[in-house]
Amino acid sequence: MNHDIPAVVLDLSANGIGIVRALRRKGIRVFAFDTSRNYRIGRTRYATCGLCPHPVFEEEALLRFLLAFGERFPGKAVLYAGADDYVQFMSKYREALADRYLFLLPEAAAIDAVLDKRLTYQAAVAHGIPSPRTYTVDSRSRLQELLPSLQYPCILKPAFSADYRKRMNKKAIVVESAERMETAYAYYERFGELMIQELVPGEDENVYELGALFDDEMRLLAVFTGKKLQQYPPRFGSGALAVSVRDEEVIELGLRLLRALSFKGFANVEFKLDPRDGRAKFLEINARTWFWHSLATRCGVDFSYLYYLSVTGQKPEAATTQREGPKWLYPVRYLLAFLERRAEGGANLAEWIRRLRGETEYALFEWSDPLPSLRSFAAHLKSIRLRKNHPK
Repeated sequence: MNHDIPAVVLDLSANGIGIVRALRRKGIRVFAFDTSRNYRIGRTRYATCGLCPHPVFEEEALLRFLLAFGERFPGKAVLYAGADDYVQFMSKYREALADRYLFLLPEAAAIDAVLDKRLTYQAAVAHGIPSPRTYTVDSRSRLQELLPSLQYPCILKPAFSADYRKRMNKKAIVVESAERMETAYAYYERFGELMIQELVPGEDENVYELGALFDDEMRLLAVFTGKKLQQYPPRFGSGALAVSVRDEEVIELGLRLLRALSFKGFANVEFKLDPRDGRAKFLEINARTWFWHSLATRCGVDFSYLYYLSVTGQKPEAATTQREGPKWLYPVRYLLAFLERRAEGGANLAEWIRRLRGETEYALFEWSDPLPSLRSFAAHLKSIRLRKNHPK
């Protein structure tokens, strides 16, 4: 295989670092960029790292930056996006970027459908994918219409907008009563259109994720499933501990939806097992690798490398089987999740320790590249101090 073509990774979170390390282990030269905070934390010796303009607030500057950077290569470099903001940016400027980079994205309409949660829900329902009941709320009068029919607890969350997602600093708000819904909506409506969604019961370990990669002809190149054992923040966060588990129902439902959407390139589909009927309920799609995709690499499904081979025209063999059992751990987030659950009276120390047994892939830590893990640990501690000093 030819590994001479360089790669450019936009993202230096655990997601992006997973891409960087997978490629560098194959001998591929990697450049990685991100905005200030992630750059300070995620700089890794496996890539030439640097700062870049923000993909939402400085998108034209980022386009100029990438086009200028691409001129240094005799041919096109392979471009990766490790975060939704970069995916949205690449989709918007795909024609200009294609002059300097190799990449594969679904059509713009499919990208819009996964970034706008209203369209995502409509697509899932249209293709027969079990989903929690969801309502769009664009006014207080619409909220008043819905209040008598809502079942509590339920979820209030943004429909779309990178800006207010960041300002809310949370995926969703759990609402326990009609009175609380009115209060919450009055506060959060300033951030844009919102959605009310049925809360699928169950703990973090009910959340399953499908990773998939289709080539430009919609040939399946990679598939992997796993489930979260702990999220941070608990219930509506990103992974802190996950395990490789093959689940055929999740695979069937996820691939059915992705094929219906002609979803080329990377895809991550999240489901939650509903204990009320035993069925997997669709939650969301992302057009990228996911936070703990390095677990898939450890288990024999190297998404980053297969993507590289595909977009460079090297026709890789598909990877559709996985080793089950290995875990993925983000230690500082796992500790913080335990402390938060313990404060609520819902954590068991023995169970928390027992879950750490077995083969483990670490989110950031490697003996040969320890600094991203140490910087992340320090950043999380700083964040805790700031929250204590400035309580809401």
